Amino acid sequence: MPLFTTSDGLNLHYDDAGGGVPLLCLSGLTRDGRDFDYVAPHLGGVRLIRMDYRGRGRSDFGDWRSYTLQREGQDALELLAHLGLGRAAILGTSRGGLIAMGLAATVSQALIGVALNDIGPELDPAGLSNIMGYLGRAPVWKTLDEAAQHRPGVMPGFANVPPERWRAEAEKFYVETPTGLTITYDPHLRDAVEQAGATPMPDLWPFFDALEGMPLAALRGANSDLLSAATFAEMQRRRPDMHAATVSDRGHVPFLDEPESLAALQAWIGEMT
Repeated sequence: MPLFTTSDGLNLHYDDAGGGVPLLCLSGLTRDGRDFDYVAPHLGGVRLIRMDYRGRGRSDFGDWRSYTLQREGQDALELLAHLGLGRAAILGTSRGGLIAMGLAATVSQALIGVALNDIGPELDPAGLSNIMGYLGRAPVWKTLDEAAQHRPGVMPGFANVPPERWRAEAEKFYVETPTGLTITYDPHLRDAVEQAGATPMPDLWPFFDALEGMPLAALRGANSDLLSAATFAEMQRRRPDMHAATVSDRGHVPFLDEPESLAALQAWIGEMT
């Protein structure tokens, strides 16, 4: 299992496969590199690098106070250094996109391009409330089968998802034990998010504008409760060259293997090769 050690002593898991443009995939808040299992077979011409954040997946858990966007961005840079890479493109889902925008604002020379999956410079309070409803809490279901069966009812905005996809989601992000399901991340992540939420959110539009001059793609689930249609439209107004796609029958977040997602991502990758 490939691991690298961060400057503060945690061992973080990563996957590294393929050849071409180095593409660092950064997942959503509670998720890990398996977020990108569905899209991986469709992305040619890239060296696909996936990192499990600290406190998630197969990486070490640490002091929850280090579960911040800034520290996770530093971890991403340290992984690239570990791999001998000075620059990479980033495909960021939700939190991963926030990290990408932060890196663009601080170390833009390290980025080749950025793709944002259902995230932007403004976060809809409805989506944030939904996240806080489950963050850090074990699911009520006792088995993976039960979780898969109920998943459509707790994922707002999703339609026409085959049962086998919900089962795959359950298998990725829950562990079945004799006493029920457990989550695959540190429950103290909730403490970190609550602490971050205690201070006002900065204006993130300058972070988005820092992506100027580099290839950019952005996806929005048509029914997303985190990235509003108005925010997405403003992103397109500011970057008319952006490879933008609205993904039908998806909320937060698209799986990335939908036809609309793949068309935008492949056009974006083509711009970098």
